Amino acid sequence: MPMNRPAAAALAATLCLLTAACGSPPADQAGENGDHGADGTRTEAADAAGRTGYPVTLENCGQKQTFEKAPSRVVVMNGASVAEVSTLLALGLGDRIVANQQSYGRSEVPGRAAAIKALPTGDIKLNEAYDIPREAMLGLRPDLVLSVSRYGFDEKNGFATRDQLKQVGANSYISPQGCDDDPARMTVADSYRLLRDMGRIFDVGDRAEKLIAASEKKIAAVSDKVKAKAEGNGKMAGTPRGRKPPQVMVLFSNMAMGGNDFSSVVSKGIVNDILAKAGGANAFESASRTTFADLSKEKVAATDVDALVVIGYNDPNPAAYAKKLLKEFPQWPAAENNTYVTLSDSMYLGPSNDLAVRKVAEMLHPDAL
Repeated sequence: MPMNRPAAAALAATLCLLTAACGSPPADQAGENGDHGADGTRTEAADAAGRTGYPVTLENCGQKQTFEKAPSRVVVMNGASVAEVSTLLALGLGDRIVANQQSYGRSEVPGRAAAIKALPTGDIKLNEAYDIPREAMLGLRPDLVLSVSRYGFDEKNGFATRDQLKQVGANSYISPQGCDDDPARMTVADSYRLLRDMGRIFDVGDRAEKLIAASEKKIAAVSDKVKAKAEGNGKMAGTPRGRKPPQVMVLFSNMAMGGNDFSSVVSKGIVNDILAKAGGANAFESASRTTFADLSKEKVAATDVDALVVIGYNDPNPAAYAKKLLKEFPQWPAAENNTYVTLSDSMYLGPSNDLAVRKVAEMLHPDAL
C-alpha cells in the first residue's frame, strides 16, 4: 500500500541519507585526506585518524561544535534514515542513546533491526513529520542531537534549533551532505565520513578506521572481480572493453511520493555509486535531476531494465512487490531472467554499503564472484 502522505513527505524532504549536497567541494578535492569533508565538516586540532583526547571541535554545516568529553545522552532524530543509529551501533555506542526515532524494520546486517527496535524512544509524542518536537527534545536533556539534514533543526517546523540546543548544553550534528536540500551527489565516501566524524566525537576513531578499511577492502574485492570478468568476456567475444553495464531499476516497494504510477524510483545519489561499484548502472539516472524520478507507467515500460533492486522501507515482503513488477513488465530482460534483489539499509548512507555492493554484484554478475 502507498505510504501515507505525512510519512511520504518526511521521507521525500529528508532523504538526504540517499543523496543531498552541502554546497561543498567533492570528496576528491577536499575529502578523506584533507581537513574538510565532503559535507563541509572540518576537524580542528589533530585531525589524524584515530585521534584521542578532548576537546574536539567540528565545524558542521556552518556551526562550530566543541566536545569536551564523549556524549552520553544522544538523541537520534528520524529523518527517514537509519544511517545515524546504525553508525552508532556499528561503533559500539548504542548505550549512549537515550531516544532514537530511526527504524526501517529490516536490515541486511543480522541482528541490527532487532537492536534498533530495542533502543529507547524517549516515549515522545511525535509531530506530523514523525519526529521530535522542540519541547519534547529539550525535555530529553540531550548532550548531542543527530539529524539527517537541516530540516531537523528548523524552527518553522516546530523543531529545536541548533542555537536553542546549544543554550541547554547540547551539541548538534547534521550528517554528510545534509546541509542543503539538493539530493544528488552523495557517495559511499559520505558513509565513511559519518563513521569518521562519530569516531572523533566519541573518541573511538580506531574503531571507525577499522570499519572503513574493512568496507573498502570488501568493495574493492568485488569490483575487481567484476571488472576482470567483464574484460575477459569482452576479449573472448571480440568486443570493446567499454560495453554497456547492466541497467538497473532501483525503487522503494509499495510507496507513492508523487503523482505518477512510479514516484519512488531512485534516479541519483549513493545508490548510483553502489551500482557502479557492483558493475551496474542506473537505468533511470537521466530521468530526473533530483534523487527521485516521478515516472509514468509508459516511461517505465519503454525502458530496458536488466535487473531490479527493490528497497524495503518497513515493508515486510518487498520480494512480492518485485515479482509483481516483473510480471507487469514481461518485456524487460529482468523479467525474462527473474533478476532482482531486495535490500534495505545497506543501500543508504550508513556503515554497510559493502553488503549492498556484494549483493547487487551477485545478482548482476553471479559468475564473477
